[in-house]
Amino acid sequence: MPRDTEEVTMSDTVLPNLLELTGGTLAPLRALLDRARDCLTRITMHEGRISSALIEENQTAAHGFAWLATYVQSLEQMQHWAEGLTAEGRFGEIEQLIHQIAFGEYLAQIRGGIPMSQGEILRLQDIGITPEDQSRIETSEFTRLTREGNSQAARMRLVGLMQDGQANATYGATGLDEELEMIREQFRRFAADKVEPDAHDWHLKDELIPLPIIEEMAELGVFGLTIPEEYGGFGLSKASMCVVSEELSRGYIGVGSLGTRSEIAAELILCGGTEAQKQHWLPKIASAEILPTAVFTEPNTGSDLGALRTRAVRDGDTYAVTGNKTWITHAARTHVMTLLARTDPDSTDYRGLSMFLAEKTPGTDDNPFPDPGISGGEIEVLGYRGMKEYELGFDGFSVRAGNLLGGEEGKGFKQLMETFESARIQTAARAIGVAQSALDVGMQYAIDRKQFGKSLIAFPRVAGKLAMMAVEIMIARQLTYYSAREKDAGRRCDLEAGMAKLLGARVAWAAADNALQIHGGNGFALEYKVSRILCDARILNIFEGAAEIQAQVIARRLLG
Repeated sequence: MPRDTEEVTMSDTVLPNLLELTGGTLAPLRALLDRARDCLTRITMHEGRISSALIEENQTAAHGFAWLATYVQSLEQMQHWAEGLTAEGRFGEIEQLIHQIAFGEYLAQIRGGIPMSQGEILRLQDIGITPEDQSRIETSEFTRLTREGNSQAARMRLVGLMQDGQANATYGATGLDEELEMIREQFRRFAADKVEPDAHDWHLKDELIPLPIIEEMAELGVFGLTIPEEYGGFGLSKASMCVVSEELSRGYIGVGSLGTRSEIAAELILCGGTEAQKQHWLPKIASAEILPTAVFTEPNTGSDLGALRTRAVRDGDTYAVTGNKTWITHAARTHVMTLLARTDPDSTDYRGLSMFLAEKTPGTDDNPFPDPGISGGEIEVLGYRGMKEYELGFDGFSVRAGNLLGGEEGKGFKQLMETFESARIQTAARAIGVAQSALDVGMQYAIDRKQFGKSLIAFPRVAGKLAMMAVEIMIARQLTYYSAREKDAGRRCDLEAGMAKLLGARVAWAAADNALQIHGGNGFALEYKVSRILCDARILNIFEGAAEIQAQVIARRLLG
C-alpha cells in the first residue's frame, strides 16, 4: 500500500546504541523510586508501621508513587523485551522505533508529569522528590532520549512502516514464542471471521452474544484454557490466556470477557474447592456445559467487599440467601453463581464471609430468573454489552450446603483474593485487545479518509496519535506478559498484575479516545465501530478494581 507519509530513512530516526541508551536510564530510575519510597514512608509511618489512615490522607502522593513504580516497571519490561528480541535477531526497525519512543515519552512524563487521569497530573514534587533528587536521573542517556527519542520524525517513520505492512498484526514482534503466536493467529482468525462482522450490531441492539458463538469458543478451548488437564482443561499458561483474551477482545470485549467468567470461577475452585468440587465443576466449566457468573458486588459497597451484607443462613442441608447484589455480568443465562455472602451474622468485616457455588436455572428474555427466591432487573449500560448487567435480589434463595466452597465457612474473602492476580492479568489483556481494536479502526480510517487532497494519515498529528497507540499498546502488553510469566512461575504477582491492569486500562481509553478523534464527527455517529470501542474502553478503568483502588493497593504493597 502506498504511503502518504514523509519518507524518512532508518538512520534519521533510530538513535545509535539504542539499547545502551535505554538501559543506562534504568539504574537511576530505580534509585529515584527508592527515594520516592523513602519520602512516602516518612509521611505515612506511625509508631513504626505504615498507617492506612495516613496513606489515605496523603492519597495523591501515594497514588502518584504507584504510577511512578508502574512506569519504572514498564520501562524495565520494555528493555527486557528489546534485549530478548536482539538476542533472537528480531529487533527490527519497527521494534527499535517503538522502544525508542516508549523511553523518550515515558522518561519525559516522569520528569514533567505522569497523567493519572485526564485532569490529574502527578509531578515528582507531589511525592516529596526535590530538584536535587530529580537531577540524579537526568544523565546523558536520559537527556538524549527525552530530547530525541519521541520525535515527529520517529513517529512518522513508525506509522509509515505500520502502513506499509512491514509490521505484523500486532505492529511489532511481541517477544512470545512460536506456540503462543500460533494460538494468537488461531483466535485472530476466529475473531475476524465470526465476531467482528456482527459485534457492532450486537452492541447497537444490546443483544446477548449468540449461543453458537459460545459453542464455537468452547470447541476452541476458551473456557478450559488454564484448567489442568486432569480436570478436563488444556492446562495451558496464563500467558496463553493473555493472548486469547487479547484477540477475542480485539474482536469484541463482550466475547473476550466471556472467558473471564470461567477464569474467575475455575480459579476459585482450584484454589479453594474440595477435591470433590474440583472433580464435579471444573470439567463442566471447561466444556461450557455450565456457564458461571460472579456475584460479589452490592449496591452500597462497591470496592469495600468487607462490608457486604447479603447473608446466608444454614438450615440443615441448605443455606437460605437473602440480600441484594448489583453489576452482575451475564447473570440470566448462566448456570452457577460464585456467590459471596455473610455466614457469620455477628461479623462486620471480611472474616464472616463465605463463598458458594450457587446453582441456578438459566433464564430467558421473558423469564430471566425462574428459580424461587431470586429476582433481577437489567441495568442498561453504555458499553460492555453482549452479556448484560443485572441487579439481583435474593429472598431465601436455596443453596445446597455441599456447595459451600471448600466446605468451610469464613474463607470466602481469602478465596476471592486468591483469584485477583489472574483476574487482573486477564483484564489487562482485554484492555490491550480493546486498544488494538481502536488502533485498527483508527488507522484504517486515517488511510481511507481524504482531506485537503491527501489521506489523514499524512498529517503529523494524526500519524502521531497512531504511533503513540502502537507504542503504548506494546508497553502495556509487555507489562501484562511479565505479570503472566510471574504467575506461571508460581510467584506472587498481585503487584505486577495490578500495575498491568492500571496502565492497560488507561492505554485502552486513550487509544479509543484518539481513534474517535481521528474519525472526527463520524466518530460520534453510532454507525461507526469506534463509538462502540470508546464505550467499551471506559469500563476498564472501573471494574476489577477502579484505577484509584488499584493505585492504593499498589502503593500499600510497595510500602508494606
